[in-house]
Amino acid sequence: MMRVRSIASDEGSATAEYAIATLAAVGFAGLLVVILRSDEVRGLLTGLIRHALSFAN
Repeated sequence: MMRVRSIASDEGSATAEYAIATLAAVGFAGLLVVILRSDEVRGLLTGLIRHALSFAN
């Protein structure tokens, strides 16, 4: 029996999908770093942590 070779190969498609997902994750991480470095967000998080710790006592 003769096999017919597919014209469109799926080879490498999983690797490309992983590469795109990795780039998206790196972009998101970079955005989080920029946001968390701002003084407003840092103050908000510090206040939230202090409130949570004082509530526990």
